[in-house]
Amino acid sequence: MTKDNIRRSIRRLSRHAMESEKVIEAYLVRKVKAMGGLCLKFSSQTDIGYPDRIVLLPGGKTIWVELKSKGGKPRRIQELRMESLTALGFEVHVADSSGKVDEILKIED
Repeated sequence: MTKDNIRRSIRRLSRHAMESEKVIEAYLVRKVKAMGGLCLKFSSQTDIGYPDRIVLLPGGKTIWVELKSKGGKPRRIQELRMESLTALGFEVHVADSSGKVDEILKIED
């Protein structure tokens, strides 16, 4: 492996580390907590496909958030669950970057 290939591999790994679902999820949790809210991990014992997090903000605002790595898309069952939650009147989003998290939470620089 050449030095250029090694450098490319390191850049690719570090870029992935900054755009991974886990990193974006940690960012969401940190930002919601800073706003005085709760960011609860959601896991249904009987149904699949629901968004990963329920965000509870001061003032009674509830937001469902599906987290994906950069450029990731929800699976069909996740799309259907999000559609049903939206039909019930809930706010539902997909976040694949820290910028998208800021958009969802309406955080400005």
